[in-house]
Amino acid sequence: MMQIRKAMSRDLECIRELTRETIGQIYPKYYPQGAVEFFLSHHCDGAILADIRDGAVYLGIDETDGIVGTVTVKNSEISRLFVLPEQQRKGYGEALLAYAEKLVFAEYPAVTLDASLPAKAMYLKQGYQTAEFHCLPAEKMAFLCYDVMVKQR
Repeated sequence: MMQIRKAMSRDLECIRELTRETIGQIYPKYYPQGAVEFFLSHHCDGAILADIRDGAVYLGIDETDGIVGTVTVKNSEISRLFVLPEQQRKGYGEALLAYAEKLVFAEYPAVTLDASLPAKAMYLKQGYQTAEFHCLPAEKMAFLCYDVMVKQR
């Protein structure tokens, strides 16, 4: 069973490695290298640490496997939801998402998130709807395409 706790500054390295490993293994199956590099630079130490200091980052910890995932919740937005590749398809992502939604819905009528291509199916399954589509220029003449998705309370 997974426990969820607020991340602390000392967890930065763990969150960085979890994020980089997940992006590095999963995203190249969906995005060109330039877009993968964009994601890696977007989730840099400074951004993660600022979110930790704001009390916005949570860790999913399995009693056997240790830290298996992370999620960030800022106001009505959920971001940086990552589960280690070898721990995916075990319900950890859905559990972290449900936890984050509970935090948001306590104060807001809707949750917003940017859905990467690998995660979009899970969000659709959990009742999210596409509100917007974005396609941004990334490194090496690549594009980073994603949906902004919303779920009402």
